[in-house]
Amino acid sequence: MKRINILFGITCFFTVFLIQEAKSQEFKSLDVSPHDIVYFRTNKVTPPKIKVLYGRPKKNGREIFGEVIPYGKIWRVGANEATEVVFYNDVVFGETEVKAGTYVLYAIPDQEEWTLILSSNTDVWGTYEYEEKYDVARASAKVSRAEFLESFSIGFKDKGKHVNMVLAWDTTRVTTPIKILL
Repeated sequence: MKRINILFGITCFFTVFLIQEAKSQEFKSLDVSPHDIVYFRTNKVTPPKIKVLYGRPKKNGREIFGEVIPYGKIWRVGANEATEVVFYNDVVFGETEVKAGTYVLYAIPDQEEWTLILSSNTDVWGTYEYEEKYDVARASAKVSRAEFLESFSIGFKDKGKHVNMVLAWDTTRVTTPIKILL
């Protein structure tokens, strides 16, 4: 009888263990705003100068700027986790010299001009933990119009003495120069 109880106990233990192990292998469904990474390199051989990790929300027929993203209020520049910018060299962002490192990029959108903000408070979700005391630099960026883009995108244009970081969504384009210091 003791042997049956021991075998029953071992069988129960392994059954519970296997069920738990099977459940731990479940994966979440895909994020509707997947993350992307964009790099700026001066050429294909050298290491990157700038890296941006950001969420890519879709327009999905919505009015984005002025409605989904209100004018005059802080925005995380993308979706989900706040957008992170890594500078591998010191840079000039706006008119402020910024040390190499990782920062969060926020924006205050408006119809004609945006304020772009670099914050030293990293590893945050959205704008919930935004505090002005962590601002490292602010830059003004003019708004322009271009072809329609369904998904929010960030890219770079090499301009020789500086690089333009371009934020693009719907027909809105916002460009800010970044000077890389060597």
